Amino acid sequence: MEILLQIIYTILVLGALIFIHEFGHFITAKLSGVKVNEFALGMGPTLLKIQGKETKYALRLFPIGGFVAMEGEDEESEDERAFGKKNVWKRMIIVVAGAAMNLILGFAITTALVIMSVALPSTTVGAFADGAVSEQTGLQVGDKIVEINGRSISIYTDIATAFSVAYNENTLDMKVVRNGETVLLENVEFPTYTAAEGLSSPDIDFKVKAEEKNIMNVLKHSIFRTKSFVTLMYDTIIDMITGRLSVKYVSGPVGTSNVIYEAAQSGFETLLSLVALISINLAVVNLLPLPALDGGRFVFLLIELIFRKKVPQDVEATINFIGLAALMILMVVIVFKDIFFPII
Repeated sequence: MEILLQIIYTILVLGALIFIHEFGHFITAKLSGVKVNEFALGMGPTLLKIQGKETKYALRLFPIGGFVAMEGEDEESEDERAFGKKNVWKRMIIVVAGAAMNLILGFAITTALVIMSVALPSTTVGAFADGAVSEQTGLQVGDKIVEINGRSISIYTDIATAFSVAYNENTLDMKVVRNGETVLLENVEFPTYTAAEGLSSPDIDFKVKAEEKNIMNVLKHSIFRTKSFVTLMYDTIIDMITGRLSVKYVSGPVGTSNVIYEAAQSGFETLLSLVALISINLAVVNLLPLPALDGGRFVFLLIELIFRKKVPQDVEATINFIGLAALMILMVVIVFKDIFFPII
């Protein structure tokens, strides 16, 4: 029963995020006058299909993605409504629309969560936990935290993010505003906890004061919390590329499914917060300038815009195919890792 619930939660969450992403491509293509041949959720064999006036709407077997097949997208077409016949600006909008929809959804959910919250946490230290080591190593009640390890701090989520990314560290350099003056606190010590096997993070051992819950503060927290999610994703990618964070901590569909189920068990707000994070992560990943991703397609359009000449369609198709094959291989490896070497 638990496995069945986990599968249902995962399909519902990922299905919704995939739908909103593909709908972004679909609606902007339609509004731009592009002929859409198929709108599909899932990959692989077709389970269910409905033929519209010109577009086939399909549900496919494997719930790991989706696509909007546009006329003349990957092949030459003489149809005046073909994707390739539209001006470069319209094609750019269509390509980034999927990620934009995921970002908008993430922001909308984040805003709802901020509105639902009992109080808005500030960045000003209000009290310390018993025996707090940070109090003994420089931090004081009333300090307004404005920077941690060089990262600008605007809301409390920025503080939490700065502690998520300080892998295997127990001291942080902090800038605070104290009595109207900016003070640099070097090597402020914090307790640590085990985030995963072989990975520890510093733990926040202080409480912060609450802010007044008004329209401006709700908007501020919504914007900066969304920005913090985006920044966290880019920082994680950079840390993996540089080797600061092992790629073994990357989760695929199986690992993500486990996290979704655990979040659902923790409560509706926790699940919503995770959905917002995943949606924003999908936006960030899809905009990476890699073949087969929306970001890769955007790069080809950018080249066309700059040099006033299209990249040959067969060249683009070949590069995208190679990129897609590489992504599929990577997905298989990650699924294998999730099953046999899960993060503890």
